[in-house]
Amino acid sequence: MERAAPGGAEQVRGDHPHAGQPELPVPRRMPERLSVRDQVLGALRHALVSGELPPGTVHSAPALAGRYGVSATPIREAMQLLAREGAVEVLPNRGFRITERSARDLAELAEIRALLEVPVVLGLARSVTADQWEALRPLAEATVTAAALGDRAAYAESDRAFHRAMLGLSGNLQLVSVADELHRRAQWPLAVPRPPHAARPAPAELLADATEHAVLLDALVAGDTDTVEALVREHFSGAARG
Repeated sequence: MERAAPGGAEQVRGDHPHAGQPELPVPRRMPERLSVRDQVLGALRHALVSGELPPGTVHSAPALAGRYGVSATPIREAMQLLAREGAVEVLPNRGFRITERSARDLAELAEIRALLEVPVVLGLARSVTADQWEALRPLAEATVTAAALGDRAAYAESDRAFHRAMLGLSGNLQLVSVADELHRRAQWPLAVPRPPHAARPAPAELLADATEHAVLLDALVAGDTDTVEALVREHFSGAARG
């Protein structure tokens, strides 16, 4: 005999199309502030890499909120994420200080990236087809374009896109994620920030780095593993020098 449910109504098994399965709650609409936070996060990342927020400077959430025309909440949320990435330091009751990278910091990050990426690229050099490598050519060209314009923020994005695509050929998504996070940490803040109003000539180091991408692709397409090994090791040696 079925027991009466609370309130006197009987629950009869089998009278529900999903009998025995818990009913899922109706999905709630995601708060709009999440999309605002993501937009703010992107803007702050651009400002960090471009040098608009120089290393060592302190910024309050209300001041940044006024600058970007949003409330302080998405600013704080975005800054907390940047703090986890090592780009800023949280100062209780004051705001956020932009992290200053030392030469040693950059060298250590480059060393870790080399330990991850060099053996993977060397393995891919022996298994990936020339056509697959050639498909990365537009990404390599994008880094050259950004470097020629002196746009450090655009270069940072295109540089990471090239490395993500190259490592993505391994099929190891966890590797791609970890390597991309390390790559991002190595890109900001700039050691020598430029004021936003200053002329931005194409930095020689960016052009040299961008050119290495194209040369590396040429060697990969040709199947020249000796040259590939020399190039990828030199690529990270250059990153270690900042």
